[in-house]
Amino acid sequence: MNEKDNSLINILVVDDHQIFIDGIKLVLRKAGNIKVVAQALSGKQAIEIVSQQQIDLVLTDIQMPEMSGTELIKWIKKEFPQIKILVLTSYNERNTISEIIDSEAEGYILKNVDKHELIAAINKIYAGGVYFCNEAVSIMLDNMKPEKKQAGLQVKELTIREVEILQLICQEYSNVEIAAKLFISPLTVETHRKHIFHKTNSKTIVGLIKFAIFNNIVS
Repeated sequence: MNEKDNSLINILVVDDHQIFIDGIKLVLRKAGNIKVVAQALSGKQAIEIVSQQQIDLVLTDIQMPEMSGTELIKWIKKEFPQIKILVLTSYNERNTISEIIDSEAEGYILKNVDKHELIAAINKIYAGGVYFCNEAVSIMLDNMKPEKKQAGLQVKELTIREVEILQLICQEYSNVEIAAKLFISPLTVETHRKHIFHKTNSKTIVGLIKFAIFNNIVS
């Protein structure tokens, strides 16, 4: 594998239109801390790249030849769960967004987004957060409404402190910020985070947020 410059966010752009990839590269080149280190015109090409290079974040479309974006996301999350994924697409249908949310990608935005929001989304996701456009958030909430009546069983397993920390995680606080707010050490916060992930059976921040919404911990 190629050595990684830790000062940069290494990006793989996946889209079946070369002209779009070229445009994204031009936009991100001006970001300073973001570098497009690879590009792929299909999901299969993307798999080859992430298997050989150190990629921090995959910026991918949904509709592509050979393998869909959803299939690519599921494969990456299984084989390389540390890689962050931001979906950038022109598709905003409810079924498509629901599939992406279920695949536990860290972000979903539309191609009509401006460059500042795209860069902000990449930085936020790389820092451990999530970034979903308003359409995706609305669908995420709607999908959970019918099930909320059955919620609450797993919440009893969380301590009061863990619930506090989960709420702050959902508000996009970092470990350091949570530690300062609750007057505890960042190491203690990290220990609580591990317990929360285990107790909620979540693998990603997206999973934690879905759990919190489902159980009325956040609204």
